[in-house]
Amino acid sequence: MDVIDTPVQSRDKTILELREFSRKLVRELGFMRNTLADSGLAPSAVHAIIEIGATPGIQARDIATILRLDKSNASRQIARLEATGLVRRETSGEDARSSELYLTPAGQRLRRKIDKFATDQVSDALRRMVPEDQQALVRSLALYADALARDHASGTPHAAHTESARIVEGYRPGCIGDVAGLHARFYAHHAGFGVYFERKVATELAAFAEALPAKGKALWLVMEGERTLGSLAIDGDLATRVAHLRWFIVDDALRGSGMGRQLMSRAMDFVDAHYDETYLWTFKSLDAARHVYESFGFALADEAEGTQWGTSVIEQRFTRRRPR
Repeated sequence: MDVIDTPVQSRDKTILELREFSRKLVRELGFMRNTLADSGLAPSAVHAIIEIGATPGIQARDIATILRLDKSNASRQIARLEATGLVRRETSGEDARSSELYLTPAGQRLRRKIDKFATDQVSDALRRMVPEDQQALVRSLALYADALARDHASGTPHAAHTESARIVEGYRPGCIGDVAGLHARFYAHHAGFGVYFERKVATELAAFAEALPAKGKALWLVMEGERTLGSLAIDGDLATRVAHLRWFIVDDALRGSGMGRQLMSRAMDFVDAHYDETYLWTFKSLDAARHVYESFGFALADEAEGTQWGTSVIEQRFTRRRPR
């Protein structure tokens, strides 16, 4: 059978089509309304609720950065959420001049309502698409969102990190301590993990790095100078054609830079070239990470209470099959 290449349309036409699709998405998702998701709140306030719920203890300046709001606008939105009893502040344990944001019980209930509204909205739309088109949509939207994030990053407070950071493959001196430290600080704050978890990360990552280079295995690092600000590894078995995604983390300084998605893109290209299936372990409540995994085709396969990291949590196993 002859293969006929479809002519590539002009860049100008692609831009016009994307702009039209973006306007339609804004309208259909309800962002033109005074309130969003039947919450009684403005869209920016709804997104603030989502971000605070996904990252308990987040600071107001980070909310402003993520939502592309100026600091005064973000402060007003958060003050309103406090006044309505949806958000509370706590003084930071690391810096008494800073405050951390948390959802109140009422805020948690509203967040669950918002999540259900959004899930139902997306689910209804996906019913009209075949599974192959659904996955293609997710990958395409992820690439588009990542490109937009990189464009916006030049105007954010984290731009200096974004511009100087680079992704390298393989071991670099000092990376084991840096990656273990990133994990220890993040998971101590979000899950109460302690020395057992930090030692586990350091020893297992050291053993993995010592074996590199090795077929079917890879380690990517986000480097700024000599410092490691992010990591992701693929630890696979070529005989079973099953890969394990491990040690995926990005420093808060690179939040919104798209660096995490760049790491995931490299890893998915690698596993699709070598493996039929990829799995990862995480635990319940890390919603922001779950959204990233699902956007790259991972799906929850199993969950149960466990203590593999030294503290009892609801452990979750996500899997992804190689696209056909």
